[in-house]
Amino acid sequence: MVVGAGVVGLCAADALLRRGFRVTVLERDARPGEGCSYGNGGLIVPSHFEPLAAPGMAISGLRMLRSKESPFGFQGLPGLEMASWIARFMKAGTKAHVARCAPVLRDMNLASRSLFEERYGDLEAWYARRGELMVCRTAAGLEAEARLARKAVKLGLRTEVLDRAALAEFEKGIEYEAAGAVYFEDDAHLTPPLFMSALRRRVEAEGAEIRDGAEVRGFQKKDGRVESVRLRDEEIEADEYVLAAGVWSGVLARELGLRLPLLAGKGYGFTVKEPPATPDYPAILVDGRVAVTPMQDGLRFVGTMELGLPGDPVRNEARLRGLRRSIAEAYPAFRDFDLTQSAVWSGLRPCPPDGMPYLGRPKGLANVVVATGHAMMGMSLGPVSGELVAQVAADERPLIPLELLSPNRYA
Repeated sequence: MVVGAGVVGLCAADALLRRGFRVTVLERDARPGEGCSYGNGGLIVPSHFEPLAAPGMAISGLRMLRSKESPFGFQGLPGLEMASWIARFMKAGTKAHVARCAPVLRDMNLASRSLFEERYGDLEAWYARRGELMVCRTAAGLEAEARLARKAVKLGLRTEVLDRAALAEFEKGIEYEAAGAVYFEDDAHLTPPLFMSALRRRVEAEGAEIRDGAEVRGFQKKDGRVESVRLRDEEIEADEYVLAAGVWSGVLARELGLRLPLLAGKGYGFTVKEPPATPDYPAILVDGRVAVTPMQDGLRFVGTMELGLPGDPVRNEARLRGLRRSIAEAYPAFRDFDLTQSAVWSGLRPCPPDGMPYLGRPKGLANVVVATGHAMMGMSLGPVSGELVAQVAADERPLIPLELLSPNRYA
């Protein structure tokens, strides 16, 4: 039984089916296509080897709070749960934490990229391994990104620092107003709705049952095992349970007696169907924290991190104005282009306070596997997370050490 039909849940279902499990997937949304797995930036990012909880991130976030149009903020006033998350985030933001986590995140992203190519390469998803540009408007920003590039090289990743002239020569598809960029050669990208639709069809063709509109309300437990899940008007039994419900995983974990601190990091995005110019390479506009990805249906822009509790809060127009302003500042071609004509998507990313996913068996529950908390890397880490779930369920040796991913670390 897999709870959640996002990219992690469906990849877990696929990996379990390959090992001979019979699989049912329960999804709270009534219609597929509305979650983060469909609306994200579609980036596969070995370059993102530093967890969100890193030195300087708390101070950077506090500075951004000065502006309502900044890419970071909070949804409402922080209560006790949010304050506890913030305290844990600040405690985790150390050099030692980054040093421990970076090799794990690198290995997970590289393994996931291999699975995209080897296991899912036949799915029509506009997948391409072209790398990614981290574009910086200022010289100071470029130097900071170059320091990250030097760390990446030590981890075996391939990078190239481009000044303004080199960036113009490198990226022929669009003009940047920037001091330069760092090119991370090992990254890739795809079109999420295509991938998710194709993956869902494959999982169903392999024999899985996917039930949309099946919101889990609770669980029946006995003797250290889950016996059934409780829906609105029925209970369903299974031998193994996978908790891959995104931002709702923390709420469901409490029903299981577990503590998985998670906040919902709200992001906004839109796809310009006929852009005035299209870059040859996906990019992240570092100053505005905007991901820019050429996709099958146009040019997608995704950004912002608005932390709050799970739910569906009102759209923050100030954040959207800031996102659009960052695009216009970076791309001269978009200065006179009306970005408000594109339909806006928003989604909630599951964010743990230390920036590392929760993956593994929780203490005291012998037939549960947790797979959540991927924040902005859900698409990138989906295939490897699904593989790890299946390995845990089948009592195989995990291809990635799970110690730093343990769902028991806040128990």
